[in-house]
Amino acid sequence: MTFRSVLIANRGEIAIRIARACSELGLPAVTVFSEDDASSLHTRMADEAVALTGSGVKAYLDGAQLIDIAKTHGCDAIHPGYGFLAENAGFARECEQAGLVFIGPSPEVLEGLGDKSAARDLAENCKVPLIKGINKPVSLGEAQAFLREHGPLMLKAIAGGGGRGMRAVHAETELEQAFRRCQSEAQAAFGNGSLYIEQLIGRARHIEIQVVGDGTGAVSHLWERDCSLQRRNQKLIEIAPSPSLDASIRDAMIDCALRLASSVNYRGLGTFEFLVDQDQPGRFYFMEANPRIQVEHTITEEITGVDLVQTQLQLLAGHSLADLGLESAPTVRGFAIQARINTETLHSDGRANAATGTLGTYEPPSGPGLRVDGYGYAGYTISPSFDSLLAKLVAQGSDYPSTLRRLYRALCEFRLTGVSSNIGLLQNLVRHSGVETWTVSTRFVEDNLNTLVPVETKNAHPHLHFGNTFSAEEARRPDSSLAPAGTIGIEAPSSGTVVSIDVSPGDSVAIGDPIAVLEAMKMEFVVKASESGIVHTLAAEPGTTVNEGQALVYLEPAEVDASGMQNEETVDLEYIRADLAEVLERHDLLTDERRPEAVAKRNKTAQRTARENVEDLLDPDSFNEYGALALAAQRRRRSVDKLVEMSPADGLITAIGTVNAPMFGPEAGRCAAMAYDYTVFAGTQGLANHRKADRILALAEQWRIPLVLFAEGGGGRPSDTDTNGVSFLDCHTFVSMARLSGVVPTLGIVSGRCYAGNAALLGCCDTIIATEDANLGMAGPAMIEGGGLGRFRPEEVGPASVMAPNGVIDVLVKDEAEAVRVAKQYLSYFQGSGKDWQCADQRRLRHLIPENRMRVYDIRQVIETLADQDSVLELRRQFAPGLITALVRIEGRPMGLIANNPAHLGGAVDASAGDKAARFMQLCNAHNLPLLSLCDTPGFMVGPEAEKQATIRHVSRMFVAAAGLNVPFFTVVLRKAYGLGAQAMAAGSMLTPFFTAAWPSGEFGPMGWEGAVHLGFAKELAAQPDEESRKTMFDTLVAKAYEQGKALNVASYLEIDAVIDPQETRAWLVRGLNSTAGTHSGDHGKFIDTW
Repeated sequence: MTFRSVLIANRGEIAIRIARACSELGLPAVTVFSEDDASSLHTRMADEAVALTGSGVKAYLDGAQLIDIAKTHGCDAIHPGYGFLAENAGFARECEQAGLVFIGPSPEVLEGLGDKSAARDLAENCKVPLIKGINKPVSLGEAQAFLREHGPLMLKAIAGGGGRGMRAVHAETELEQAFRRCQSEAQAAFGNGSLYIEQLIGRARHIEIQVVGDGTGAVSHLWERDCSLQRRNQKLIEIAPSPSLDASIRDAMIDCALRLASSVNYRGLGTFEFLVDQDQPGRFYFMEANPRIQVEHTITEEITGVDLVQTQLQLLAGHSLADLGLESAPTVRGFAIQARINTETLHSDGRANAATGTLGTYEPPSGPGLRVDGYGYAGYTISPSFDSLLAKLVAQGSDYPSTLRRLYRALCEFRLTGVSSNIGLLQNLVRHSGVETWTVSTRFVEDNLNTLVPVETKNAHPHLHFGNTFSAEEARRPDSSLAPAGTIGIEAPSSGTVVSIDVSPGDSVAIGDPIAVLEAMKMEFVVKASESGIVHTLAAEPGTTVNEGQALVYLEPAEVDASGMQNEETVDLEYIRADLAEVLERHDLLTDERRPEAVAKRNKTAQRTARENVEDLLDPDSFNEYGALALAAQRRRRSVDKLVEMSPADGLITAIGTVNAPMFGPEAGRCAAMAYDYTVFAGTQGLANHRKADRILALAEQWRIPLVLFAEGGGGRPSDTDTNGVSFLDCHTFVSMARLSGVVPTLGIVSGRCYAGNAALLGCCDTIIATEDANLGMAGPAMIEGGGLGRFRPEEVGPASVMAPNGVIDVLVKDEAEAVRVAKQYLSYFQGSGKDWQCADQRRLRHLIPENRMRVYDIRQVIETLADQDSVLELRRQFAPGLITALVRIEGRPMGLIANNPAHLGGAVDASAGDKAARFMQLCNAHNLPLLSLCDTPGFMVGPEAEKQATIRHVSRMFVAAAGLNVPFFTVVLRKAYGLGAQAMAAGSMLTPFFTAAWPSGEFGPMGWEGAVHLGFAKELAAQPDEESRKTMFDTLVAKAYEQGKALNVASYLEIDAVIDPQETRAWLVRGLNSTAGTHSGDHGKFIDTW
């Protein structure tokens, strides 16, 4: 296939580069430009240029507008270049859905490689070397823990690249500020503030492998580029091939890159980046993948003769590597070096600010072995809205030293006036002895800034052209002779557009008075007077662009009284402005005090309000409420004032705060809350509160925050009118809730009625707490009647008396106050170890198992005695009574516990018990709780009636769940351990747990010994002459079998690890926990069955 026309969704030099490639392939090209970018040279380089609605970066990020323009102008492909939407999987998918070819990898590959943590997971699966790190969004606390354990680290944005959202951290005192800055940069640049971390390599080389693939699994490479010369993770100079890379390391990195690309059937151009550890020869590590064309693609083109942009277009048009003759790497032809020419002001401390202004001269060098990809021209005004890269200067030669000399001469020939640039820095850099010998690392620039800053060496380089090359200071500062005599200028502190000049000639101005307002990067800055005087002349007007240091107004110096200025001494700090008063009133209307009728309704049913529940759950003054000002989507039928009254917070309170922080600390105590408000449209799910739910659920997933859901309510809300939808089946709330399963603890609480959508969200929770008056159902009475299934009272649909025994409810409580108390206790098990604990006298355990092996005992008494006092929280007590699942603490340390109940079926494991145990194991595994099994079972329940319950499938879940455990598992046999049921209670085998210990009362066998004797000695028993001798023989054989199956004898065959004094059980558990500490992680990416 070939394309009819290509839309270039970018600007500047890369847009020009793509337009040239299209032209050479005979493809018409359409370029776009924002409202403030019409004078950019790329608008002249394509067959057609189309104006975007909007200004700055935001216009180029408007995917819907770009797709619309492409379809309107007959394009069937979109090339995103680099930056902007180049790595946006959502945009790539939207292109596909619109019938357009996205010139880049598939959306699935973009999602995998664009998410840096997912790319690390891929590398791990492909057995590619990785730096120690955490392959998921991390919290500040996790970063602090990693820093303490592994030393200096790198913070990196999960979504994106180009050095943004990246910081090296060497000390814990630097971490918090660096973390917040990286989050902010990543959110601004990529729309995702998530960070991951890697151990920092002190001295590293940055090597990237250029890969090409045709989407069939066929991949090849175009050698490497060395990008080690960087400033704050932004590349300055790139070289291909690397001047001093060991051949074996090069081959190994290429092999890793090809494995990674092949594993995802890579299509198009991609770069796989590595760090070479200079302190450990031969060591290298995968860093990240960039699934797009790179800024530095030019040098690969120069050493291979392959036009990468044309190749990219041809691959996406359906050509194979074989068609293009790229099945194997071409021969390298010498060296190529690229220097990035940026418009910037470089300060003496190494800081660089983007510079703007109008180019007075733009004369790039030319000659053999030189190439310039840029978009400057004399008279072009640099916009403060975009990246500072103006041009890429590329030198090519037969060897590295001569190529470096050619690049230096070209930098000296480059004539650029009107705007300050980094040419001086680049000249100093290429003349540095460390660069000449290529003994560099990624920190080379920072380590040598004192010799590289051009201010100190501005006369050290020849100007191989006529005219001046201004220094940074001269370029940004206008001729002072323009100032009226006897005046001083109030200068712009940075480049920007003048929004307003707030003084007039003749005005008196005191130091600190506002003079003007500037706008840069969509932010407005107030410029204040640095001197006092009388305004003489205005030097700028609204709408004009000014440079840093350019005068805005000129003052005649004079003493002006500043007493009229407002400051903390003159401003009434208690005064409430009108805009603030409006906000405070809206928030006050949300309080229970302003809603007496709603509160009265709740009091009438002896229930709490949603706010009472949230405020009781979350620690005082710990939470921020999200979306509190939301209103029901009913503006077409009701006024805003009426909706403020009727739909506070649109019936859903969403907040993030802490629970139990005084005991476990603010980080461990993090908790999100969602509380449906039954007093607002019966707790139904409106359009706005769906959006609120989506927001809080996304934050809970991104930041790994446990969630508590108060679910009382009636499902979807048909009365919302402000929508164009029909079925509303496209909402994301339910899948967002489900995505939390296994990621963070989720807890549902219900009092009163909970139906339909609210019940579906509740059912996704790990654990459900319900009050005795609760009714739960996937439909309420109205929907049941509407479906023709009869008329029922609400009390008849899913009462707690049904939902607790059938296993839906985990913990049944009296009222909401108790529900919240239990919720806090439940969350505490996932928050850490407690410090203050007590336990019963452990000698009691010696006497709780009767010596008469036929005598039943109370297993709950055993658990209460073994665990810390008041630490046992039993889950699903009314369901599957033959097996107990509980959260407990041992010396303050949280654990999960499963135990057979000999009072029900003698402790046999039936179908329901199998389900109960398997799900509980999943819960503990997902949330990092070690497991203790107290075994006393005759085995699985058998017989025709048992098989009617699908026992085979249900009890086998215990084996499958146990096989997936990554947390420590301990088994203590109290009495019976027979058959497959005992193996299931021991995670599949008596030697699977970290230890299996038995009390002296323990007895073991492949099945019950009476049955074993009946089956194994049937002929011998039948041969006895009479019943009495038959009984004597049977009793003798059974006694012998029991003696053989005693715990002491089984231990002597090493089928279990130990037989212990019951009072030592806690000590064994503590030692086991100590031995397994730090070797397991709860983040396994597995969901927890809702059943």
